[in-house]
Amino acid sequence: MRLGINLGYWGLGMDADNTAVAQEADRLGYSVCWAAEAYGSDAATVLSYVAAKTERIDVGSAIFQIPARTPAMTAMTAATLDTLSGGRFRLGLGVSGPQVSEGWYGVKFDKPLARTREYVEIIRKAMSRERLVHEGVNWTLPLPGGPGKPIKLTVHPVREHIPLYIAAIGPKNLEQTGEIADGWLGIFFSPEHAALSLDPLRAGRAKAGQTLAEGFDLCPTVTIAVGDDIKAGVDSQRSYAALYIGGMGSREKNFYNQLARRMGYEQAADEIQEKYLARDYEGAAAAVPHDLIDATSLVGDTARIADRMQAYADAGVTTLTLAPAGFTLEERIRALRTGVEALERAGLA
Repeated sequence: MRLGINLGYWGLGMDADNTAVAQEADRLGYSVCWAAEAYGSDAATVLSYVAAKTERIDVGSAIFQIPARTPAMTAMTAATLDTLSGGRFRLGLGVSGPQVSEGWYGVKFDKPLARTREYVEIIRKAMSRERLVHEGVNWTLPLPGGPGKPIKLTVHPVREHIPLYIAAIGPKNLEQTGEIADGWLGIFFSPEHAALSLDPLRAGRAKAGQTLAEGFDLCPTVTIAVGDDIKAGVDSQRSYAALYIGGMGSREKNFYNQLARRMGYEQAADEIQEKYLARDYEGAAAAVPHDLIDATSLVGDTARIADRMQAYADAGVTTLTLAPAGFTLEERIRALRTGVEALERAGLA
């Protein structure tokens, strides 16, 4: 099992620290450094900067938001980043959510599965450097009845095939991800509830005539909080969990809330969402079950984290991406180093 690092959203007051974290991860031998985007900093610019400041570590988008860019633009960006980084780019995609898609980008959040499939098809065509022709529900290239003509990508990426990942939570999206992608970007993944994600991914791989063991990268992001006080480590992540389970999306459509329900936390999911939407953020954080955070994170000393890493490896995870808890650079660097020590202790390095 390999390790990754997720820098999260750039521009939240930790820009210099993020650079140092990426460089330390590169020095420690981490496999990939991911950057996210929502409605602040864009991931492409951040990844260009990180690639310029590192030497070996891959850089990946987790995620490029599908409503933010046309598929051809995403193919151009991926090819450029792969070229500039010397063949170190990984393309992660996701549909985002209805609030961001419609409120920020002005793109209707409808039929996200069909949109994702078509988006990936166009990217694959463009990246193959064939002349781009596509007739679909969301995009027609070239536009009919006008001066447009089939064009091919002029940039030559370092690699013929850039790995493509999809962030997926719901069962149908997971199944499609297994069918059309090279890897899966997960969140709030628990080894004890692995079947909720892996069964639909496995079904999708079967549709493509393949298995999860045939080069498919299972890549969940987990927070890591290092220390002897388990309760304090869990409590440090309550606000993060409450934000996603309670506030990422509308009352009717919150994918993270639905995942918590499928994991057996229906009552807690209701309470977290009710309090968060009422702007009782402290109450929402307090309502997140200790066991939910502990099951989906790495909390404790090196030995305990090593045991949990073994559980993730046994569940089939191939790249475990760490999101270090803490507000200081020292805390985050300590978490990175502990991750490597725990991986070696578990015999997984």
